[in-house]
Amino acid sequence: MGVLRPFDNPATVTLPPRAAPLVARVDVLVVGGGPAGLGAALGAAETGAEVALVERYGFLGGNATAALVMPLMSFHNEKKQAVAGDDTRLLPTDHGEGDVVVAGALWVLLERLIRRHGAVAPSQATGYTVPFDPELFKLVALDLLDESGVKLLFHAFASDALPVDDGWQVVFEGKSGPVVIEARTVIDCTGDGDVATAAGAPYEVGRPDDGLVQPMTLMFRMVEFAQPKFAEYVREHPDQWRGVHGLWDLVREAGEAGELRLPREDILFFATPHEREVSVNSTRVTGLVGTSVWDLSRAECLARRQLEQIDHFLRTHVPGFEQSYLAQSGVQIGVRETRRVLGDYQLTGDDILTARPFADAIAQGAYPVDIHNPAGVGTTLHRVPQGKAYDIPLRCLLPRDTERMLVAGRCISGTHVAHSSYRVMPIAMATGQAAGVCAALAAQSGHVPREVAATAVQHELRRQGAALREGVGEH
Repeated sequence: MGVLRPFDNPATVTLPPRAAPLVARVDVLVVGGGPAGLGAALGAAETGAEVALVERYGFLGGNATAALVMPLMSFHNEKKQAVAGDDTRLLPTDHGEGDVVVAGALWVLLERLIRRHGAVAPSQATGYTVPFDPELFKLVALDLLDESGVKLLFHAFASDALPVDDGWQVVFEGKSGPVVIEARTVIDCTGDGDVATAAGAPYEVGRPDDGLVQPMTLMFRMVEFAQPKFAEYVREHPDQWRGVHGLWDLVREAGEAGELRLPREDILFFATPHEREVSVNSTRVTGLVGTSVWDLSRAECLARRQLEQIDHFLRTHVPGFEQSYLAQSGVQIGVRETRRVLGDYQLTGDDILTARPFADAIAQGAYPVDIHNPAGVGTTLHRVPQGKAYDIPLRCLLPRDTERMLVAGRCISGTHVAHSSYRVMPIAMATGQAAGVCAALAAQSGHVPREVAATAVQHELRRQGAALREGVGEH
């Protein structure tokens, strides 16, 4: 594969010094416009802070739009097994077959999307996931930030963080050259912990025994998909269908024939709000890390070759796909796991699987521990106890060895196992909103985030409609 690789033991080149304009000073700077960044910006603005958000692409949404990670995964603690065909809609205040454990900014976004026919409300019929349209997601996210008064900068990539007496100066690279934005508090929502680690925060990568991370996946959308024909095939061949996510026999036969050469055992289909469209989550690239430009380049090439195989397989072997075609793939490959910034507390797999409560809880999750094999085929799934949710403490958002810095999203402080649950987008948005509230309260009080009382963050989160465990932040 013709991917550039660096020299072994490369020589170094000394770059000339440079100056960069200081273009803005704000209370709160959010770096990254994905779900965590959206939650952070909305939470901070609603608390009364002056907020700027900087995003590397020309649109908002992060993995939801750039990587086409569709749909939003479940943010409910199901009280009993979902029943296929039950179309009961579950709203934030309902307590039916599963309680909502993430609300707040997430539900502000979803309600707007649903009104614009850009998302399907979660229900037992959707498996409590939320199918959404990525283009409408971009527009709705832009509307919400505009209405909140958040200032935006697109096409800028964070490259460094410089400490000042009462905050940070973050350096961004772009077409205009380097620019600097100064903030009292910075919230790292990059997913990779780029800013926090540049500021000196310690971090871990991968599982403890070998450092391997969960694989990357390039998502794509197929249109002109004949769902009724596909559904009829599934009903007539139940022995070939295992659950809702894989035509195992057809996949196995194609693999034996050399048509599919994937380090994965199944093909995952997800509905979208459009009847003749389906989202496909089936490429898998292992052994590479998303913080390496060399590995990312190789991963993009490998994943697109896998995409080509899957597209051909679907159109030639799977009923309902005969007239379909590939409409869109992600702007970039979806990265599940890179750096996990070490905070004042590190959430563990045991914390999740025992639904451990914390006094300084600022978000909840109920998504399973979901580990895609870092070394190849297979996925490990362990569920949170039925009817329960786990807490995420504020301390997980506070990087060690730094002040006036918070992290949110998949780079918060946790182990490899815990990360496999809290990495999903609804939980990322919840930790983002909490980080935004904490940052805004710090700016208003003149304190650093570490000095902000968890009870104050909890109280403001409840005021903003966030879902916290009963009793948390109520006194």
